[in-house]
This record gives sequence, C-alpha cells and structure tokens, in this order.
Amino acid sequence: MSSVERVVIVSEESDQRLDRWLKRRFEHIGQSQIEKWCRKGEVRIDGGRCKASTRIETGQEVRVPPLPFVSAYRLPAKPKSMSEADSRMIRDAVIFKDDHMIVINKPAGLATQGGSKQTRHVDGLADALRFDYDEKPRLVHRLDKDTSGILLLARSRKIAHDLGEALRHRATRKIYWAAVAGVPAPKAGSIKYGLRKAFGHGAKGEAEKMEVVHPRDIAVSEGAKRAHSDYYVVSALAKRGAWVALVPVTGRTHQLRAHMAAIGHPIIGDGKYGGSGQENLGDGWGAQLGGMISCKLHLHARHMQIRHPITSEKLSFTAELPEHMEYSWSTFQWHLEDVPDDPFEDPDF
Repeated sequence: MSSVERVVIVSEESDQRLDRWLKRRFEHIGQSQIEKWCRKGEVRIDGGRCKASTRIETGQEVRVPPLPFVSAYRLPAKPKSMSEADSRMIRDAVIFKDDHMIVINKPAGLATQGGSKQTRHVDGLADALRFDYDEKPRLVHRLDKDTSGILLLARSRKIAHDLGEALRHRATRKIYWAAVAGVPAPKAGSIKYGLRKAFGHGAKGEAEKMEVVHPRDIAVSEGAKRAHSDYYVVSALAKRGAWVALVPVTGRTHQLRAHMAAIGHPIIGDGKYGGSGQENLGDGWGAQLGGMISCKLHLHARHMQIRHPITSEKLSFTAELPEHMEYSWSTFQWHLEDVPDDPFEDPDF
C-alpha cells in the first residue's frame, strides 16, 4: 500500500474536473474507484469533501488516499527530510518576498514537484520558505527539472488562485533565454504547432515527451492543444548556434523545447528533443556543440512581468543565469549588459 499523498494544484492543472485530473496523474485509476473515494470522503480538496465532477483550482491541495500496488502508478516519491544545506540553498534562491508571494530563481536540475523517482524538489523544500508563516508557500506554476529561472510561489490559497489566473489568462509576460543549434531564420518569428503527449512508454521516457501537430491538423488530432511561442535571435555564433529570447504565449508542457526542435533548432543540451547523440555540424540540428557545453540544458526563465495580486503594482523580476549558462555565454562572448530584458518590445534593440 502507498501512503497518503497531498498534491498542490498548479496553474497548468487548474480548471478541470477532479476525476480527469486524477486519471491523468495516476493513469491506472478507474472512474469507479474515484467515485468510491469521493463517496467515502477519502479524496478531499483543502480538507473538504468533494465530488468527482468538482473543478480544481490553482493552489488547492488534493488529498489522494493510499493506493495498492504502488509500482503500477506514477506516484510522487515520498520526499526525504530536508538537510540544512538544502534549506540554505532554497532560501538563497529567493529574489523577492513580501507578505503575499515569493519569487525564486530555481536551480537547474531541481524538480518543481515530486514524481516517479523524484524525492528532492521545490515543493518538498518549500517548508524552508515559510519565513514564520504557519503554512508553506504554494506553487503557482512549474518549470522543467533542467530549466532554471523564475518560479512563483504564493503564501496563501487565494494568492495562488489569483496568480494562477493571471498566468492562465496571459496577464503576465515571461521571457526565456536559450542557446539553440543553428541560427533560426528569419531573425524573429512565431511558432504555432500544436502539441500532444507522444504515444508509448519506453525506458527513456517517451511517455513524458510531447509531439508537434501541424496547425491545420490540431482540430482532428486526439489530445492535441494549440500552442504558440515567439522567438527572437539575440546573437548568432556563426552558423553553429544562437542566443535566442523566447516567449511562451501559451503554457504547454515542454512547449519551448518541442517548438524549437520542430523548426530545426533544438535547445543545446536537450537530450529529449535535440537528439543528444547527434553532433551539430552547423546544419541547424543536433543539440551538441561539443565539450561540457552540451551536457546541460541551456534554457532559463530569465524575466517576468506581473501585476501584484493585492496592490496591482507592476512588478518585474530578472533571474541570473545558472553557472553552466554563464560559462557558455562567456565562451561565446555573448554580453548580458548589451541586451534589454524584453528585446521584443525594445525599439532600440
């Protein structure tokens, strides 16, 4: 038997039925099992009883009862007790804090939430970010494990809901920086391929991979959702690679990674979408540039603009590059001080 799980809903999961969320997260749970849990009050939302049809919202906590045959489910692994070093690390990552929200610069390699084989993640370390509050801050959205940068946490359920709504309704602006193989042309453009979860459950995580769908086929492709990303080439490294700024207009799983690979310019170090075994010979494919540079994903949530959920003040946050990207930028002689926070909207750039 597994232990009770308490899962906080993030913005990407918001506004869907409880039963559908449960079946997506725990693929082998049937509808009858979910209905039984709800009747007996074994699955709860924020401590209260609920129905299978109840719609979940950002910041809510879902209690999932113990499940038999744990190996058959994609259960989040139970987090280990927090070390003093991890407590210092997550506190040092804070770049903004007030009575309502916390913003951190998530390190590359640290998962946002628990999953299969994930025992060390931001959600599990959030107790160190209470700062004398009674409850730990709640995740508002997610970043991939190997993506670094700006991550929002709310200090109450209401703020989590409000921030989640702002993200879902695109009342925020997020700028990512990436190093990609080859040089996209034209210099600026939009990518509007749809995305859906790839079929298969291979050992290398194919079930976690997204596949692109041509815009004309989205409506007739099962599971496909519209997705929109904008890119801007900040600087080119001959024809071998480029520094690009990226805006995820929509917020799909692996969106930027899948979109850049789809146009033939995968993000450097992306073994899932970039073909880690393919050498980049300057033809705009293969996520390796050689040496240590190709060992880690070069994708960073650099800048975010958002309205404060209480004061409505316009806030801007910028996250410093992780060490491996700093090294690459120095190697390529790409100068941070020459680039505005938002090159898409700077008329002088």
